[in-house]
Amino acid sequence: MAHIRTTDDTLVVEIEGLDRLWALKSRLEIPLENVRGATADPGAVREPKGFRAPGAHLPGVITAGTFHLDGERVFWDVHDGSRAVVIELRDERYARLVVEVEDPRATVALIENALTPSAG
Repeated sequence: MAHIRTTDDTLVVEIEGLDRLWALKSRLEIPLENVRGATADPGAVREPKGFRAPGAHLPGVITAGTFHLDGERVFWDVHDGSRAVVIELRDERYARLVVEVEDPRATVALIENALTPSAG
C-alpha cells in the first residue's frame, strides 16, 4: 500500500511495509507541475501490465514495481484493486503511477486540490 501526501510543490508517494521490497522503491517524489491528474480506478488492475523490470506480479495477490507497456513505464503497487488510484504524469520517468491507498476518493481529492490554483 502507498501513503500519498503533498507539499507546496511536490507529490510524495511513500511505499509501505513489504511492498518496498516487491516494488524495489520506498518513495517517489514528483513535482506537482508534472502531475496531470488522478482517478480512483478499480478496473485498472484488469488492464494489461506489460513486462515487469524490475518488480513482482502474482495475479490476484500483488502487482508491484516498474512495468513497461507500449513504450511507457508504469509504476504499480496494488494488492486490492478496489482501492487503486491512477496518477497520470508528464515529463517524468513514469507515465503513470497505479497505487493502492487506504481511501481512494480522499486521495484523489487531495491530489486534485493540490493541482488547483488557490484564489488569492
